[in-house]
Order: sequence, then structure tokens, then C-alpha cells
Amino acid sequence: MIFLENSDPFTDGSYVFVVEYEDMGYVKDDDAEKIDYDDMLKNMQDDEKETNKVRVKDGYPTLHFVGWAQKPYYDKEKRVLHWAKEIKFGDQEGANTLNYDVRVLGRHGVLSLKAVCTMDELPLVKANIDKVLNMSSFTSGNAYSDFDPKIDKIAVWTIGGLVAGKILAKAGLFAVLLKFLAAGWKFIAIGFVAFIGFLKNLFSRKKKEKNIDTTDLNPVDEQQDTVAVEEEAQAAEGLAADHTPAPEAGNSDTTSNNV
Repeated sequence: MIFLENSDPFTDGSYVFVVEYEDMGYVKDDDAEKIDYDDMLKNMQDDEKETNKVRVKDGYPTLHFVGWAQKPYYDKEKRVLHWAKEIKFGDQEGANTLNYDVRVLGRHGVLSLKAVCTMDELPLVKANIDKVLNMSSFTSGNAYSDFDPKIDKIAVWTIGGLVAGKILAKAGLFAVLLKFLAAGWKFIAIGFVAFIGFLKNLFSRKKKEKNIDTTDLNPVDEQQDTVAVEEEAQAAEGLAADHTPAPEAGNSDTTSNNV
């Protein structure tokens, strides 16, 4: 955390910057100058409806994105991204909440700095942001300019994705896929034909299984055969009992004489 000098972070009119490192890889900044942040704001506000349903269900107050307290700005020279949101929670009274975000892009990830306070502290946050950034930088070999495309991981996040909090790079992936598909439509056709052939074989095999003659496989007959075998076994046991040898006469007399 970064605290203001000679200030108490637990009193009104003060704030702290929470500093974290996100090991997400090298974030390309190609989209930085192409983003319509007004359109992004509208989309994020539209997404609130579904998000707030879940928040209320879980016992949390609703959250309304009022607007940009600081419109997103990317310093391409320093590789630093700034933006700030004005947030209103439920029936919150007084000044709305300020979420001020800074991202410092590096070779292997992003340094995240976030300040949460009230909108009243916005001028103070802006006045001290340069001091905060001077305390937040990457060491030699880990800076954005040290990126090596041969060995370093590229993040799926973009500049717009960092601001929106979503992996907007998916749109870029779709664009790549569409480009590939446009060039390789023949492979799609071949794959589709193969898929149809697979379905035909599947249904044909099922049809053959249905046409197998199972008239000889009568469960009742099998049960009767089992009963017959059991009856024959019992009869054999009875026959063996009838032929058990009787005691010899001599043995009986000997017993009588000893009484």
C-alpha cells in the first residue's frame, strides 16, 4: 500500500493506493487509440442490470456506474493506463465513491494501483498521481521495452479489456478465426462432409442393430431351462439318499449285548 505522507488513512479526506502485481503476460497496446470509451461506458451500464440482480440476491446493495470520473487515458511513452469511475452504491448518501485505477505495463505482467475513496478526494488523487507513479516502476530487464517475442508470454488482455474488466481480446481472437476461416473455407467444407458421413454411418449402424433377429432369444425359455436343470439336480440328490447303506447286523447285536 502507498499512504499519503502525514495522513491517517482511516479519516475522511484521505486515501491509500493498493498496489498489486498481475502476472498476466505482455499486454499489447495496439488497441489503445481505437477504443470508444463512451460506447464502453454505455455497455458497462447496460451490464449492471444482470449484475445487480445477483448482488441483491446475495444481500449486497446495487452498484451504479455513474460515469467516468477520469476518462481512460493511455500514456504510450510511459506505458501507463489511467481511468477512474464514479460509483453509487444502493441508497448511498453524500458523495459517491471514487475508484481510481492505474496500470503500469511491464514485460511479464501489469502493476496495478487502485485508490478507493469518495469523489471529494478526486482533486487530491490527481495531484499526487505523479508521485505515486515515481514510486512504481519495473526493474531493468522487466520493463515493457524488454519484451522478447521469442520467449515471453503474450497476455489475452488488451488495453480496453483492462479498463472494462473483461477479456475483450476475444473479439480479436474471433477476428483471427474469421480471417483463417475465410482463407481456409475448403477445409471447412471437407470437415462438414466428413461430419455428415459420420452421422450417416452412425444411423446406419443403429438401423442394423434394430434389424437383428432376436426371436430365438426368449427370456421365458431360458427361465424354463434353468428350472429344469434345478429339478434334475434335486432328483439326483434324492436318489443318492435312498441308496445310503444301512448299519450292519453284527454291529447292532454287539451293542445289544453290552447293555
